[in-house]
Amino acid sequence: MSDISRRDFLKASGAAVAGLVIAPNTILGKKKGHVAPSDKMNILGVGIGGRGAADLSGMETENIIGLCDVDWKYAAHIFDKYPKAKRYNDYRKMFDEMLKDADGVMVATADHTHAIIAANAMMGGKNVYVEKPMTLYVYESRLLAKLAKKYNVATQMGNQGASGTGTRQALNWLWNGEIGEVTKVEAYTNRPIWPQGMSAPKEKMAIPSTMNWDAFIGPAKFRDYNSAYTPWNFRGWWDFGSGALGDMANHILQVAFKGLNLGFPTEVIGSSTMLMTDSCPTAQKITYKFAARDNMPKLALPAVELTWYDGGLMPNYPENLPVDKKLLADGSCIFYGTKDTMVVGSWGQNPFLVSGRKPQVPELCRVVKDDNHQQDWIRACKENPATRVKTCSDFSEAGPLNEMIVMGVAAVRLQDLGQWLKWDGQNMRFTNVPANAKIRSIVEDKFKITDGNPTFDRTYSDPVDANEFAARLIKPVYRDGWVLPELPV
Repeated sequence: MSDISRRDFLKASGAAVAGLVIAPNTILGKKKGHVAPSDKMNILGVGIGGRGAADLSGMETENIIGLCDVDWKYAAHIFDKYPKAKRYNDYRKMFDEMLKDADGVMVATADHTHAIIAANAMMGGKNVYVEKPMTLYVYESRLLAKLAKKYNVATQMGNQGASGTGTRQALNWLWNGEIGEVTKVEAYTNRPIWPQGMSAPKEKMAIPSTMNWDAFIGPAKFRDYNSAYTPWNFRGWWDFGSGALGDMANHILQVAFKGLNLGFPTEVIGSSTMLMTDSCPTAQKITYKFAARDNMPKLALPAVELTWYDGGLMPNYPENLPVDKKLLADGSCIFYGTKDTMVVGSWGQNPFLVSGRKPQVPELCRVVKDDNHQQDWIRACKENPATRVKTCSDFSEAGPLNEMIVMGVAAVRLQDLGQWLKWDGQNMRFTNVPANAKIRSIVEDKFKITDGNPTFDRTYSDPVDANEFAARLIKPVYRDGWVLPELPV
């Protein structure tokens, strides 16, 4: 008691009597991984030039103490916006110097480094907010979900629509049985809106003085710098992104995954335009099959088939769609029920029933104040870890959702097998890839037309063992110097 003033002690005691269960840190001291509501968090931002800029904007109620980006030219406007934050171009150095002083870490780097940065932060006991896609690989998603549980930290994936009013409306209609049993779901996006379907560039460019290229490559296989890879366009390269599916499916399929309690698929098949070795295809179609799940109080959950389209491919319009309703250009998810059909826009926006009904139903899921996804995470960070209410895209939900999505990416890259792939979700593996199967992809397409005559000239990769390749698509092999953590027991 000697180092606590009588005034502060009486103030804390009175507040506790009034029902305040968490006193200020100045009185009780900071617990690891927990910030009292009366205090501001200290936040580190990693990857700040693109999506990270918007995420930090939603976190400005707190202290932004450190910022890191591998491309200081791209991130200059954000460094200038937060002049008090210390600047870095390698998150490892920032963590060495500042992680001990942080309460949370926002990660919005190129997709291939989400997992290792978030894992390092959580293993240091820190809360994390990670942009979508949560990871590029199934194993990495499972890893982050398990680490979040082990270290009991507050987590959020950056699929912002998960906190939105539209998402809640769609979930309420589903869970109240308004459209009946759902056996078919179709979803699409207009992405990619960045280059895809390309050969890797051959030109070796000089690395800009403002770029830490080695830190950008991170755990991926090293390649020489070329401006085709970053910024923004990393989404179209297999080593750094996962194309339109990885970029948008966490937004568009979130209602389906949560609302229908989908869990692990049992089978998947993928197809696409020309399958390149280095770059994601320009358009693709992936179909997942899910077994029946335990029924909800007002919603039976039979087996369901979910199909994803991108790159301009579209599902058929639902029958009897009202003339004043159109499928949105940037993407939607269509639920075919035994009573009605529901269409939900990207980010869960503007759901409607094809019948035209607008049912008034009970609020069956948690309301997020002002639909603010970043503040939902900050709220969870400040709550007592023993009793906190999970965020709307907590890793316990976001991990399995992202697993399903990136497993679909693997199916596209295995399409040369020409078969439905059976999925053992518990053990993270395809079970029916033929033992001696080989697959290959197109390294370079040299198609051209001379005097009206087409020439088909393609360079293919060497054939590789399909089972070994599939295993690497599920659990990556990091380059030397980067360590992929093992799953917590």
